[in-house]
Amino acid sequence: MNTWKRRGLFAAGAATALLAGTTALPSPAVAEDDDVRVTVDIEEIREPGVLALSIAGDSVALSEDGSTLLVRQFVGTLPTVTVTDTRTADEVPAGAAWAVVGSASDFVGNAGQAPISAGHLGWKPRLIDGGATGSVSEGEEVVTVLDEPTQPGNNVGLADQELLMSTYDSGAVAGDSYSVNADLYLRTPADVAAGAYTSTLTLSLFE
Repeated sequence: MNTWKRRGLFAAGAATALLAGTTALPSPAVAEDDDVRVTVDIEEIREPGVLALSIAGDSVALSEDGSTLLVRQFVGTLPTVTVTDTRTADEVPAGAAWAVVGSASDFVGNAGQAPISAGHLGWKPRLIDGGATGSVSEGEEVVTVLDEPTQPGNNVGLADQELLMSTYDSGAVAGDSYSVNADLYLRTPADVAAGAYTSTLTLSLFE
């Protein structure tokens, strides 16, 4: 029992001695302070411009107007289509040109009616804002398979990609926006089955 106490006292004494030794170290002397100023200039990130397509709406309902004894006609207006080019002329590849084209799927009935082919849907593009350069223009009218051609090969409807708006010089029209719509008309035989039909008109921008 006495031995355990002596060891404890010895340990305590050693700890005391070590602590006393550390507090006796002298503090280092500071001769002089000096500062270095650090600066940096961070420039705003400049995103490259883009060429983009937007449509002011996602649907159009055709209504009957101008039907005859032989042909029923349903008309409407394509929502405004806008091409926005935020690029500078230096960002446009040399010789580039862009175009917006459209094609429609067949009209499918909601009650099992026979489909109406996309060739029965025509359009007449109308340029709304072509800018000041005169380098943007609307596409030609595309009439339906029930019509006489107004020019060679244009009575095919919107079954394939047809031109809505284009420019022959992307660099000349960079940095601005351009818009177009179109008169739409569906022409069917007079004996077309009654009911609701739906088609999808897909617009694409190419450069």
